Amino acid sequence: MEAFKINVCVVDDHQIFRKSLSRLIATYSRIGKVIEAENGMRCLELMAREQPHVVLLDLEMPMMNGMDCSEQILQKYPDVKVIILTMHDSEKYILHMMELGVHSFLLKNTNPEELEKAIYSVVDRDYYHNDLIMTVLRKSLQQKIKSQRPDFSPFSLLTEREQEVLRLLCEDKTTKEVAHQLGISEKTVFTHKLNIQSKLEVKTTVGMVRAAYRLGILS
Repeated sequence: MEAFKINVCVVDDHQIFRKSLSRLIATYSRIGKVIEAENGMRCLELMAREQPHVVLLDLEMPMMNGMDCSEQILQKYPDVKVIILTMHDSEKYILHMMELGVHSFLLKNTNPEELEKAIYSVVDRDYYHNDLIMTVLRKSLQQKIKSQRPDFSPFSLLTEREQEVLRLLCEDKTTKEVAHQLGISEKTVFTHKLNIQSKLEVKTTVGMVRAAYRLGILS
């Protein structure tokens, strides 16, 4: 049986960068089709008929920027993974985009190996957290902890099994790997994940990670 191939859409208004990046991505072993868009509006037009698995999205573009485009993609195509690829390393930008629900945030000076790893990770695990993202998340959580300490115990909020599932998901384990390690079915893991998100009042995997740090489940 033919292995699953990941289709990617590269969205950037700089033609040389966009085409060079597309050619690079096409060399990755798990990549199928690579399409291009010069701005957010064109990306959404292509999404309607192509529906790639992953969108690599610049932030600053004419006609429609990456922030507006990502909001629409995440709303209309919840199964599509969005990776922001930009020159901006502002903590406010990163935190906002991650809370919005994007699956990773990379700088344009990222090496090709990490880009490949990020694409595979958002497909396999729903997110990719590099050192940049984790630093911003920790700093944000530390600031919130100083101003507002939670007055509830993490052990009373989540069951012991839910805490186990959360820890493993935050360690980059896939649903299949979590199921194997805990000796339960993938369906059960998925159910636990939904329950965890409901109890923590988050909608994304990055929200689960942030909540795990805030509750002290991760350190």
